[in-house]
Amino acid sequence: MMSFQRILLCTFLACLGLLVRAAGTDDDQARTVVHMLDYVSVDYPEFVQNGLVLDSAEYDEQLEFAQQVLTILDQLPQVDGAPDLLLHARNLHARITAKADGTVVSAIARALRGEVIATYHVTVAPRHAPDLAAAQALYSAHCASCHGSTGHGDGPQAPGMEPAPRDFHDVAAMAVRSPFGLYNTISLGVAGTDMLAYSALTEEERWALALYTAGMRSAPEVITRGRELWEQGEGKDQFTSLSALVTATPEETAKRHGKDRLAVLAFLTAHPEAVQVAAPSPLAVSRERLDAALKAYRNGDVAEARRLSISAYLEGFELVEAALDNVDAPLRKQTEREMMQLRSLIGSRAPVDSVEAGMASIHVLLDRAEEQLSGAGLSGTAAFLSSLLILLREGLEAILVLAAIIAFVRKTGNRAALPYIHAGWLGAVLLGLATWLLARYVIGISGADREITEGVTALLAAAMLLYVGYWLHNKSNTRAWQRYLKDKVSKALNKRTLWALAGISFLAVYRELFEVILFYEALFSQVGSGGQPSVLWGMAAATVLLAVIGGAILKYSVRLPIGPFFAVTAAVLALMAVVFVGNGIAALQEAGVFDASFIRFITVPVLGIHPTLQGLLAQGLVLVLVISGALVGRWRMHNTATTP
Repeated sequence: MMSFQRILLCTFLACLGLLVRAAGTDDDQARTVVHMLDYVSVDYPEFVQNGLVLDSAEYDEQLEFAQQVLTILDQLPQVDGAPDLLLHARNLHARITAKADGTVVSAIARALRGEVIATYHVTVAPRHAPDLAAAQALYSAHCASCHGSTGHGDGPQAPGMEPAPRDFHDVAAMAVRSPFGLYNTISLGVAGTDMLAYSALTEEERWALALYTAGMRSAPEVITRGRELWEQGEGKDQFTSLSALVTATPEETAKRHGKDRLAVLAFLTAHPEAVQVAAPSPLAVSRERLDAALKAYRNGDVAEARRLSISAYLEGFELVEAALDNVDAPLRKQTEREMMQLRSLIGSRAPVDSVEAGMASIHVLLDRAEEQLSGAGLSGTAAFLSSLLILLREGLEAILVLAAIIAFVRKTGNRAALPYIHAGWLGAVLLGLATWLLARYVIGISGADREITEGVTALLAAAMLLYVGYWLHNKSNTRAWQRYLKDKVSKALNKRTLWALAGISFLAVYRELFEVILFYEALFSQVGSGGQPSVLWGMAAATVLLAVIGGAILKYSVRLPIGPFFAVTAAVLALMAVVFVGNGIAALQEAGVFDASFIRFITVPVLGIHPTLQGLLAQGLVLVLVISGALVGRWRMHNTATTP
């Protein structure tokens, strides 16, 4: 049987595994394809002109890049649109093999690059506007030795390098370079040259360097002119986001929009913070994913349609549930239910008309939700209540468990167990914060991964609660407890039980913490700066209420006689096991791991009760185990009491 230490370790590794899986390697591979296509689109026309190869070594490299693009695309997941990518990649390879004209190959490579970005959702923009003031120090430390202190390619190590370091003031060469292309070069390096990959730098630092070097080509007066034009509205129809900025090249910008727009590009490259990046609202995300799901379903891609329908809920609607609950709870429940039923329709391969009808109904509900949440942000009262209920609801389960097991060790004098309990919840806090930081600044953790983490930890916590609850129930008889104390002269719990308590402490807190952080991030964005004090007051009020609940359990439970104390504590832990199982199954259903069969029944999330057949059956099974354990315990105590 697996020890509780090993279970706890496996749980920790599983949580980290979800982070690694979220980061994945597919995005890196797709980014490499984009990087190589960027090189082909820029460099091929320089070395192949009018069917003649001007540099055989460079031509061979272009051919190798085209072959690698084919190989990697063939290995990437075959999502919707992937076959077209392979077809276009073969066309690119064939054109390069035939030494086609540079403008033709460049156009094909640029088009394919855009398709790869769209198909595999390659990150092509920084999360936030980079700090270009800090970029100057980064440039001096990592780039100046080759590219020169002013970027003219004349650094002390430049002599003898083949090819020579890039001159960032070379107007012709830099006109075809976007900050995204420079970012790829900094991130991945250039094979066969002295340009190494600077993967040790953070993503933000690499973006800062990319924009800093891209801006070297622009004279100060051009940047000043660009600022004036930008403030007059020039370019705001094009540069609507950081993504639009970093993927633009001077050549394309000037060709399509003229010299004024080129000056605007120079200004924004030097001051990316001027681009107002408005992240889509959660409800907008839901609509976009639902539309994409319908498109995939019409094309016969059921798996992709189901994935997108799950994402529409987890990455969108779920983030406004807490706020909507305070305004229109029935609407929240109806929307959640219909979004889960939509998955069932897609999974059962229902007719397209049925899926379209389900989508239309959800869109109407989303519109109603947006109306309820519209305005200049939530009112102060609504923001306060939302904040209060988020923390109170998510923290109640954890505080009940922690208070119960702390009361137990205090009552029995086993204070040696307290460090295990505190280490468990403190470890959960640290890992929860680390998960949030990774999700926000390093990798993207999907809502599905979040729900899977919550569901798995909830089920593991339920298993540990059943174990400890059964152990406590067996000690509720006074004679059994006295015999236990005689066997354990030091009154110390055995190691298995200590690790079980630590595991419960860890899991009870970790499963709630990350979701709480995400809900508060969404709430802060909804209320605006004016409503943030109300959110903070709501958090403070919820913290006080949770402390009162935990304190009451500690105060009144330790006054109970030993037998009733164990019985009450065992009952609390058994109840929490039922709650955890219900919420764990619900989380896994939201992530699409289990199907959800809705039935007519009450909904009480705080008790883990959700009206699905799977969840209620799982909770019923736990209740059977609890009752059976109690009966077996009573039978054993009866035999012990009658044994001379």
